[in-house]
Amino acid sequence: MNAAENIRRLIRDIPDFPSKGILFRDITPVLQNPLAFKQAVEWVAETVKALKPDVVVGIESRGFILGSPVALELGVGFVPVRKAGKLPSDVIQAEYALEYGTSSVEMHKDAVKKGMRVAIVDDLLATGGTARAAINLTEMLGGRVVGMCFLLELEFLKGRRALEGHWIESLVKY
Repeated sequence: MNAAENIRRLIRDIPDFPSKGILFRDITPVLQNPLAFKQAVEWVAETVKALKPDVVVGIESRGFILGSPVALELGVGFVPVRKAGKLPSDVIQAEYALEYGTSSVEMHKDAVKKGMRVAIVDDLLATGGTARAAINLTEMLGGRVVGMCFLLELEFLKGRRALEGHWIESLVKY
């Protein structure tokens, strides 16, 4: 079974989470399955490898789970983009809209150096809000986003519109 098929069959639908009317696509069963988790990490690593990133940026929190092993596989550093108030040093901040509200994320001011090639990794592309915020943070520091990779994409939410002009790849599409 190929990676996309194996991962798709393991994704669990959770209705009305985190709020009424939202159908949450839960990747926890993928993470609990060693073969599927390995396939997910290998697919993301292989996908972004050609972009020759200097660093992988992972978006809280499932982007950490995928992005960290991808960074190790590629032999590059990992930079977390976290919810506001979670990073201990000097930060920059960007606000974004979710399909169910608004929030903001932060990155350490010294996390990305001018001219660095950055690959952004997250589990899900929905509206594109958090990925757009990660792009903004990267660019504020002088980094260059060379591409983004997502395990899942909710195409009906048209998140690619918020990310126009950027290379995007996703494994499983709904």
